[in-house]
Amino acid sequence: MSRAQFEERFFGVLRWIVIAFLAVITVLPFYYMLLLSLKPIDALLLDPGSLWVSTKDFTLSTYRDVLRSTDDGGQGFLKFLLNSALVSLGTVALTLLAAVPGAYAISRLKFFGHRQVSALFLAVYLFPATLLAVPLFVVFAKLHLSSSLVGLAIVYVAQTVPVAIYMLKNYLVTIPYSIEEAAALDGLSRLQTLRKVILPLALPSLMATGLYVFMIAWNEFLFALLFLAADPGKWTVPLGLAQLSNGVEVPKTVLMAGSVVLTIPVILLFFAAERMLTEGLTSGADKS
Repeated sequence: MSRAQFEERFFGVLRWIVIAFLAVITVLPFYYMLLLSLKPIDALLLDPGSLWVSTKDFTLSTYRDVLRSTDDGGQGFLKFLLNSALVSLGTVALTLLAAVPGAYAISRLKFFGHRQVSALFLAVYLFPATLLAVPLFVVFAKLHLSSSLVGLAIVYVAQTVPVAIYMLKNYLVTIPYSIEEAAALDGLSRLQTLRKVILPLALPSLMATGLYVFMIAWNEFLFALLFLAADPGKWTVPLGLAQLSNGVEVPKTVLMAGSVVLTIPVILLFFAAERMLTEGLTSGADKS
């Protein structure tokens, strides 16, 4: 066996070992969380290390408890899901509305310092969120937006626009400028070219950026706690989950059900947009 053949077989086997290892450490925690959410608390206490659930122990009562409103004795997660969906979808819409023109301007227009603008956008993330939390809360309190979902969405937009512009810009620079020249010859204005030509071509990147922004807004905890803590009716899912984890009388099976409820929407969105997400995240990598 030649050295090249040995290396090819060795790295072929090693690749599958690494894939299997990463799959186990990724899937196993979620599987165990899902498993615990389908058990009654007494079955968990009897055998906490079990990696399966028997038919007699299988129950969906934990999910009913999590989703039922607080007036009916539940945890009110259905309301939290609605609040999170409104904030996250609003954040995605506003972020893309601001990021698309910004990314197009950086990738197409020539102005002083346009090469350094992308680095300046990313420099925003050099400042920790805790440093900005109190000043933002004071400003939004004076604007009477400190306890509203609208104010929280605006804060998320301010956080996500820089990275959204950076991601979209990396894709837009790969679109040949000749396409825009052809559109101009057909009588389209720059705005019409952006809407009718560039955006359809940039759909994979828009999908990837939108999903990334959605995940940030869906999972964010610090600003949600700061802005909404005083009004439980406007809580998002992370706040509700934190309340469950701090509750002494809340069974851990109910906590796991809440964690599954928090995770499932993002997983479903990821698989629904997997192809476009992959294309969007790898766009701009080929500079040839």
